[in-house]
Amino acid sequence: MQTGFHDPRIVETPPAAWSTQWATEADTAAFAQRLAACPAIVRATLVLHGDLGAGKTTLVRHLLRALGVQGRIKSPTYAVVEPHSSTACPLLQPGETLSIWHFDFYRFTDPREWEDAGFRELFASPGLKLVEWPERATGLMGVVDAELTLSPDHDMAHPDTAEAPARRVTLLAHTPAGQQLLEAARS
Repeated sequence: MQTGFHDPRIVETPPAAWSTQWATEADTAAFAQRLAACPAIVRATLVLHGDLGAGKTTLVRHLLRALGVQGRIKSPTYAVVEPHSSTACPLLQPGETLSIWHFDFYRFTDPREWEDAGFRELFASPGLKLVEWPERATGLMGVVDAELTLSPDHDMAHPDTAEAPARRVTLLAHTPAGQQLLEAARS
């Protein structure tokens, strides 16, 4: 038996993809509302790609609000993870709580921290995981349901306003749950 041999008869299915543009922050909020209405979101792992200032944390804030999170929603840039919960999530039965973890691995440099911080347990537990800078934790997170890439679209810039340029958004689904999120985003 050969090792490292790829059988050309095995056809891998590429992830399902969808792209759009957000011209304004209202478009970001509407997208978050569509994701928040999808039942798959309550157990999903969604990774967010984009440069600093691309709008990842803004999207997370809109999504958490749409899921019923109250209070201050801050970036986990320095804490690496910010836990949230919602007892007002419209997708859950009254009295149930949605657990949400917002990770930002921008400053994550030592994979040994993964175990020490209890991240393995967090990723294995039920709830929503939102991950900024996932490439810094490659191979540690487990199954990713979908990935969202945000980048400025300078062709749609707002020259007459102080608003940031529009965003090009691409959503890739890697699992059936990710496919449900993609379908919800399209609607």
